[in-house]
Amino acid sequence: MNIGIRFHDTEDISFEERVANIKEQGFGCAHVALNKSFAGFAGDTAMTPGFAMYLKKVFARNEIDIAVLGCYLNLLHPDPEKLKSIQETYRAHIRFASVLGCGVVGTETGCPNPEYRYVPECHSDKCFDAFARNLAPVVEDAERFGVILGIEPVWNHSVYDAAHARRLLSILASPNVKIILDPVNLLCAINADSAQSVIDEAIELLGEDVAVLHIKDYIREGNAVRSVAAGFGQMDYTSIMRFAKREKPYIHATLENTTPDNAEKALENVRAAYAAV
Repeated sequence: MNIGIRFHDTEDISFEERVANIKEQGFGCAHVALNKSFAGFAGDTAMTPGFAMYLKKVFARNEIDIAVLGCYLNLLHPDPEKLKSIQETYRAHIRFASVLGCGVVGTETGCPNPEYRYVPECHSDKCFDAFARNLAPVVEDAERFGVILGIEPVWNHSVYDAAHARRLLSILASPNVKIILDPVNLLCAINADSAQSVIDEAIELLGEDVAVLHIKDYIREGNAVRSVAAGFGQMDYTSIMRFAKREKPYIHATLENTTPDNAEKALENVRAAYAAV
């Protein structure tokens, strides 16, 4: 695997120093969310070709791939005008990515409220259909610009399990839509005791379309599942590491929920888990 880290989880120093530090720590790629990585980021109007080329040059100088350009906005926002603005931001990210040369533009799958929080309606057919409908024009732009759009299923959102993610891929029927698989994001208090079955199902149903892995860990705390850095919880990595080793050569796998203090240890933990299968 090409193991990476979320840029905004790294030490808050200058941009070029942060990229160099990612390399020094032993990572090979990064997940970049522009609004979380650059203080005062001006939004869509800031995403010029020149900015994309500058980022590309700095990352390339340090031999770091940009695995994911994150655009994790709510494509189920109930305000039509706000939704239109969100769709335009996704389009801007796709244009930017086409110059940047990153792996995928990443998105989660929305909740039907402005707060982007889980409500039972998230798991309704109505929300699923609305998300697919709202995503469709973004997919058209991804195809037009030759960019991969990565869909990340999350239990709290409208595409909340592997079966619904498979259904979404079938509906969109686009070669430019793939999956960002984060096994922990498919877990909740209801299914955490069957975590291995959930992960195995995701690999079986989605494996052929997985373009990126997100790697973290979890701790079961009463009626909640709390995400932590890789190797600091109770995750069994056997299936996901075996899948990566056998079926996804050189896949980008970015760590989540790390801090500057534990990132290198988390990287060590993932490398050990990968070597063990």
